[in-house]
Amino acid sequence: MTPLAERLRPSSLEDYVGQSHLVAHGAVLRNMIEANNLSSFILWGPPGVGKTTLAKIIANTLDRPFFALSAVSSGVKDVREVIEKNRSNRLFNTARPILFIDEIHRFSKSQQDALLGAVEDGTITLIGATTENPSFEVISPLLSRCHVYVLKSLGVEELKQLLERAIDKDVYLNTLKFEIVETDALYRFSGGDARKLLNIVELLVSQTIPGAPVLINNHSVTACLQENLAFYDKSGEQHYDIISAFIKSLRGSDPNGAIYWLARMLAGGEDPLFIARRMVILAAEDIGLANPNALLMANACFDGLHKIGMPEGRLLLSEAALYLATSPKSNSAIEAIDSASALIKETGDVPVPLHLRNAPTQLMKELGYSKGYKYAHSYTGNFVEQEFLPEKLSGTQIYRPGNNPRENEVAKNLSRLWKKYRYGQDE
Repeated sequence: MTPLAERLRPSSLEDYVGQSHLVAHGAVLRNMIEANNLSSFILWGPPGVGKTTLAKIIANTLDRPFFALSAVSSGVKDVREVIEKNRSNRLFNTARPILFIDEIHRFSKSQQDALLGAVEDGTITLIGATTENPSFEVISPLLSRCHVYVLKSLGVEELKQLLERAIDKDVYLNTLKFEIVETDALYRFSGGDARKLLNIVELLVSQTIPGAPVLINNHSVTACLQENLAFYDKSGEQHYDIISAFIKSLRGSDPNGAIYWLARMLAGGEDPLFIARRMVILAAEDIGLANPNALLMANACFDGLHKIGMPEGRLLLSEAALYLATSPKSNSAIEAIDSASALIKETGDVPVPLHLRNAPTQLMKELGYSKGYKYAHSYTGNFVEQEFLPEKLSGTQIYRPGNNPRENEVAKNLSRLWKKYRYGQDE
C-alpha cells in the first residue's frame, strides 16, 4: 500500500497545512501564484514541512509542466537533458516548465552552474528545496537569481489538523477505530514534521491487533518507537537526541559510544555532512589545543565527504570519529573566547593603544600612531615583552591552558616569556 504521507499529500493550497506566512491569502507566494507571475525561488526549511508538496501544488495550479530531480541521484547530464528538452518545446509556445530540485544543497558547483543559463533566459522556472542555509550551500550566481522563502516547522495546531485529516479522510484509516487519549508524545516525536507524524501513526496502526482500536497515548507512542530503533528522521527529537549522544561520546573519550551513535545516524539516513560539520565544531571546542591535528582531521573528513559522497564516506566519518574520541581533550579555546567576549561586554569599546595602531600616513605618524611598537623578530628568540591589551585591561589573563601534555608545554613556554602572567596549572 502507498505510504500514508503520500496518500494524504494535498493537491491544492486549500488543503495545504502550514506556512501561512507564504500561502495565506495576501501572502507573497499566494500573490505570485494568483498573478501567474512565477519567478525562480528556493524553499529553505526542515524536513517534512511541505517543500515538495508546495512545488507540486504550484505546478498543478498554474498548469505548468513539472520536472523533478533529486540532487542525491541526478547529475549534470540529467539537468542538461531537462533543459534541452524544454528549449525545444519553447518553439511551440508551451507554458514555461517548473524544474524542481530536491536537496539542491547537495548539487555540486558544476551541477548548479548547469542551471544558470536556463534560469536566466527563462527556459525553466527553478524551484529548489533545501534543509541547509542556501547562503552557504548554493553558488552566489544562482542564489542571486532566486528568491529564498523560509518554511517553518509545523506547530501543535497544524499537527492536530493533520492527524484529524488523516483519520477522517484516508481511505484506510477511516475504516479503523482510534482511541486518542493524549498526544503530547506524538507531537513531540514528530518534531514539527508532517511526514514523521504520519509515519508514527502508520507505525501504531501496523502494530495494533486487527479489530482493536488504535490507541494513541504517550506510552503507546514511546513504546512503539523504542521497539523500532530504525525509526529515525533528520529532524525532531530523535535527531537531536542522537546527535547529542554522539557528541557527548566524543567529548567523553568513548570510541564505542561514538561509533555506535554514528552508525545509528547513518542507518537512519542522516545527512553525513551534518555529522561532519558537528565533528569540526567539536574538534575546536572540546579537543582544541590538546591536539590541534584533530581539527585538521575533522576538516579533512568534511572536505572528503564533499568529494566522494556516500557510501564510501562512512569510512571517513568512522576514522574521524574514532580519532576525535581517542584524542586528549581541552576546552581552553572556547573558554578563552567566551572570557574575551564577556570582558568586551563589561568594558565596552576600549581604544587601541597608539603603539599598536597602523600608521599609513604622515599625519598618523605625527600623532604617535605605531610609535614605540617593538617588532618581535628584531629581538633574540623573536620575542620582546610589550603590552598588547588596552591600558585599562593591562595584565588581564584571558587564556588559561588546559591540563594536558601539549598545553602543559605551552604553559611552560608562556610562563618563561611572560613573567607577569601565571600560566601553570598551580596558578
